[in-house]
Amino acid sequence: MSAPTATKKKSLQPIDRVALGVMIVLSLLISILLLSGNHTKPRVRDFSWQERQIGAEDTGFVLTFSRPMNHASVKDHLKVNQLLPGVKPPQPEGEPIEGKISWAGRRMAFTFNSPLPYGSAYQVQLEGAKDDLPNLRDEERGTEMEPFNAVFRTRDRIFAYIGVEAEEEGRLILYNLTQQQKTPLTPQDLLVKDFKIYPDGEQILFSATDPLSQSRGLLAEQLYTVTTGISFQTSNKKSKLPEPPGKINRVLDNQAYQNMQFDLSNDGETIVVQRVNRDNPADFGLWTIEPDAKPQPLENEPGGNFLITPDGNSIAVAQGTGGIAILPLTPAAEPLDFLPKFGVVLSFARDGSAATMVKFNADYTRSLFLVTNQGDETELLRTTGSINSCEFNPNKEILYCLLTQLIEGEEYVEEPFIAAIALEAAKNQEKLPVKPLVVLPEQRDIKVSLSSDGLALLFDQIVSTAPSANSTLRSDEGQAITDAVLWLLPVVDSTSSQTPVQLQPEKLLPGFKPRWLP
Repeated sequence: MSAPTATKKKSLQPIDRVALGVMIVLSLLISILLLSGNHTKPRVRDFSWQERQIGAEDTGFVLTFSRPMNHASVKDHLKVNQLLPGVKPPQPEGEPIEGKISWAGRRMAFTFNSPLPYGSAYQVQLEGAKDDLPNLRDEERGTEMEPFNAVFRTRDRIFAYIGVEAEEEGRLILYNLTQQQKTPLTPQDLLVKDFKIYPDGEQILFSATDPLSQSRGLLAEQLYTVTTGISFQTSNKKSKLPEPPGKINRVLDNQAYQNMQFDLSNDGETIVVQRVNRDNPADFGLWTIEPDAKPQPLENEPGGNFLITPDGNSIAVAQGTGGIAILPLTPAAEPLDFLPKFGVVLSFARDGSAATMVKFNADYTRSLFLVTNQGDETELLRTTGSINSCEFNPNKEILYCLLTQLIEGEEYVEEPFIAAIALEAAKNQEKLPVKPLVVLPEQRDIKVSLSSDGLALLFDQIVSTAPSANSTLRSDEGQAITDAVLWLLPVVDSTSSQTPVQLQPEKLLPGFKPRWLP
């Protein structure tokens, strides 16, 4: 029987001794830091509008902090200012812009009360705010943060229009008002009739014909898209290099059908076109065009003017027998609703909460109504003149309308004017007089466009005559356009019971049918 073997005691290897020493030193350092308190300063980790160019749909920004903050101190020290143009270093202009603050943990959202004016730079400053760490002694709480300073911009003021002079005649033109730059988008062999702008501003949908067909008075319009060369950065998509301006793609030909009125949904995914069969005029109605799909007839009862609803799922169509039908954008579907009182739908609020509609009264007057999605109907005005168009401002507080007033005399004359209607006062049944912001020269075919920030109106002034064989440009009423000018009208708050300020429009450049980009 052999004797038991003695167990040898293992000794630490050199690498083990080094690792153990490092652990002991780190533990001592951590203990010292914990005992001496937190000396690092809180800071802003992320700013959601960093290096962004924002639009009217961007209602507020988010700041993410490195630690919990004292809400009151952030509110007291946060400043958002518009910057003076062309001044270096950046200098704030006027009082800080107001907004509402909300919190979710370390994230703070600042929501503006109104859309920010386009074509400007803005500065966000936060200095002196303090943190609010839990489980610390009172003397250790309230560490002042690192100063934060950031700059962002709103989009340039850009609009599109149809040219009238020389090489611009009948072409779609893009004009950057902020930078005073003009870009022709379509070639000279296409006469643009009408257009709609896609919500991302990257493309424009337009109808056009060739000059020969136009001079013969033929309905030969086809639908196209053209790139603008612009790529807006939005919260819903990543920034990318824009395609060059002027890249054209045909969407719908005119071989078997004549193409007439068309509309584009707010999300840019659906086009609705009014079409009539060339060989069988009884085959008349609305067609839909979806991305990467063939045009499809809706097979509903034909109607008159129409608008796609803001959700993009249905259309409001004026019926020949009277009334407005709300139809789903699915073939042969039953109407969702019918509004027998009204004859024309003019516009929708962007969120779909309200619409403006016109009622034709038995005494030959016309009434403008505000109709909500809850079924409430408010008469805003009654006139012996015409109600041509209306647009909601971004906050849905003001309605800007193109109206006419009947001038008494031997001849029937309608004087057009642009008016602002305060919707809250109208809902409260306060009968405010509808007074002109600006009176326009006598003409019937006027187009008005309200900017996305709600601070400027564009309108055109057209000189027209009876059409002839040599007429190239024609108005929606078929008159030959001999001249046209675009005007810019600044908008101020003039909807109170006081007499509104008589604004002075600014003459811009030759053209007609202006529309602001989003």
